Amino acid sequence: MIIKKCEFIKSAVLQNQYPELNLPEIAFSGRSNVGKSSLINSLLNRKKLVKTSSSPGKTRLINFFLINDQLVLVDLPGYGYAAVSKSQKEAWGKMIEDYLRFRENLKNVVLLVDIRHEPTADDKLMYDFLKYYKKSVIVVATKLDKITRSSVSKDLNIIKNKLGTTQDDILIPYSSETHFGREELWEVLIDWE
Repeated sequence: MIIKKCEFIKSAVLQNQYPELNLPEIAFSGRSNVGKSSLINSLLNRKKLVKTSSSPGKTRLINFFLINDQLVLVDLPGYGYAAVSKSQKEAWGKMIEDYLRFRENLKNVVLLVDIRHEPTADDKLMYDFLKYYKKSVIVVATKLDKITRSSVSKDLNIIKNKLGTTQDDILIPYSSETHFGREELWEVLIDWE
């Protein structure tokens, strides 16, 4: 996809705060520090549209970005971050669940996992949640540039086995540094019919 225009629209917590645009939305979900913001910047070929941080747990709201006036990318707060209170985790969980369950504009959800590590119980929970509501799940294995080429196949198989993916699911290795996987991911993202 050729990106001619992209801009931050707004942040939201509650459904009545979501942007009132009748455009398709694609959401990005994953653990804190899995590289959601970096991946969105890579997809858009921008360096700093989506704020990135070296410390996890910085995305605390649902952030909406308008692309070419025809599509909205949604950066969801990361889950599994241990340095916040239980009540804060529950609030984030409810905010994410409400968005994923009730947002009519939502066409696709991308689940990001770190290719270097086995998916966590939280990743499996999110995968199962998405699988319940959608026939297929798009899983992106981030940080591809941090592993050797010879371990890619083994690490992808670990992800498939741990999540329990099916033939309907899509698994894409991705590097935000080199943009490997960008074209393949765009093809999948805009095919929501």
